[in-house]
Amino acid sequence: MGIACRYDGNGAQNREILSFIDSCFFVPVCPEIMGGLPTPRDPAEIIGGRVKTIRGIDVTENFERGALQAVNIALLYGCMGALLKERSPSCGAGMVYDGSFSGKMVPGEGIAAGLLRRNGIKVIGESSVEELKRWIFGG
Repeated sequence: MGIACRYDGNGAQNREILSFIDSCFFVPVCPEIMGGLPTPRDPAEIIGGRVKTIRGIDVTENFERGALQAVNIALLYGCMGALLKERSPSCGAGMVYDGSFSGKMVPGEGIAAGLLRRNGIKVIGESSVEELKRWIFGG
């Protein structure tokens, strides 16, 4: 959506999503910020089931707290789906970084993506905009 909440302090705007955002009800959230992490923040990756920063600081508790907040908000608003930032240790859907901070990807999901999915909320990565549109509008 372009909100500057990424780890590097930037936003990642997707014009295709913005083209139909007024046709739906979107609730923007950032589980990492809701978990108490600042913006900008050190890059973090999932390593052995824990989330650690590039400096080795364990931030798993922040990610879990933020994921729970995201789920609570989704349930409060009756959200049926979540459009998430791919590759993130929080929102990654399908593929995440492997924990080596080398840019290598592995199959997996972020902490919030997994918790949303386990609570019955459809998780869609931002590169699957066509799937999202079919799911929302049919066809």
